[in-house]
Amino acid sequence: MPWQEITFELSSAEVTDYEDALMSLGALSITLRDAEDQPILEPPPASTPIWNKVLLTAMFDGSSNPAEIADQLRTELNLSSMPGYRVAELEDREWRRTWMDYFKPMRFGERLWICPSGYEQPADENSVIVDLDPGLAFGTGSHPTTALCMQWLDQHNMQGKVVVDFGCGSGILAIAAAKLGAKLVYAIDNDPQALEATLTNAQHNEVAHIIQLAEAKTLAEASVDILVANILLKPLLELRDGFHRLLKPDGLLVLSGLLAGQQKTLENAYQQQFTFEACESLQEWVRLVACKR
Repeated sequence: MPWQEITFELSSAEVTDYEDALMSLGALSITLRDAEDQPILEPPPASTPIWNKVLLTAMFDGSSNPAEIADQLRTELNLSSMPGYRVAELEDREWRRTWMDYFKPMRFGERLWICPSGYEQPADENSVIVDLDPGLAFGTGSHPTTALCMQWLDQHNMQGKVVVDFGCGSGILAIAAAKLGAKLVYAIDNDPQALEATLTNAQHNEVAHIIQLAEAKTLAEASVDILVANILLKPLLELRDGFHRLLKPDGLLVLSGLLAGQQKTLENAYQQQFTFEACESLQEWVRLVACKR
């Protein structure tokens, strides 16, 4: 099955808007690369460095029409004209190799890493490594919302906890929680392909015995210590009561997938049932942490 690869050269200020718009138009995955061989030396562990000029590559399935996507993108972003872009059609094997060329090891916080196969892993014995390769349900930790969640997991004690990864995607957060010591992690997603990817990645990381794939409705009787939801504002508003039921008294709720301008809306909707404890931001995105009342 072929795949359509569309690449734009953008300034760093344009990246977030293009990334969000392309995902809303059905991109299966997005990766960013340096367009000018600009080195970024020794970035802080919690940062997500970005170059001045960026090559943004979006992957769509083979039935997509790149010209139509470009027209929709221009409308979505209210552009007077489209920047230049190039299109390539890749077979499945080429697609996997191309994304492997772009995907490098990343550190979140002090000890948590995501490393693809074939790269030398950190020598520090305290490092916790999620071994992850690209797949069709793609998620690598490079998006700010995922990075914010990974940083939070790195900073908190997971030993013996029951955790929910709501909207698990490729399973990064679920696997990270399991490797950090959680005794049980529920991985929830409404996309069967995401659940398949999570299971495959969990098996590859030897934590499949800790991670339980589930639908939200099957967890009615569960009682969990931590619930992490890296999803968009609308479903977060709809799921408030369900999140409250799932958490134990004083359980922690970690919410990402929010733009900074959406924070107040979310807090107002949740304030009767949760006490907000912390907010962290990265680029235009925020992560909220709340305790169940």
